[in-house]
Amino acid sequence: MRVSTTEAIRELGYTVIHAASGEEALQKLAERPNVGLLFTDIVMPVMNGRKLAEEAVARMPQLKVIFTTGFTRNAVVHNGVLDHDVHFLAKPFTIEQLAAKLRDVLGTTQGAAD
Repeated sequence: MRVSTTEAIRELGYTVIHAASGEEALQKLAERPNVGLLFTDIVMPVMNGRKLAEEAVARMPQLKVIFTTGFTRNAVVHNGVLDHDVHFLAKPFTIEQLAAKLRDVLGTTQGAAD
């Protein structure tokens, strides 16, 4: 799913930096301070997506985050309500749903570099 989502985001015109783990993502974010969005699964081994997002935003306060999962949404949804300032896209999603969520969160009308 990670590879297909990466390719879909690229097809939409965005630049993608792929990371296989939360630790790798933090390392890549440290190397590229101009990243505008973190797209992460909530359920990941070692460091879950919520922890990754917390650490990434602490280092880069301007960073926007979209969470996704096909399992439980409890890490970002409580009693049917998203946590404050949380953007969520449930799996499975279509490329159209992905494009709409990216535009909404980034405030763009279409794909963009960086």
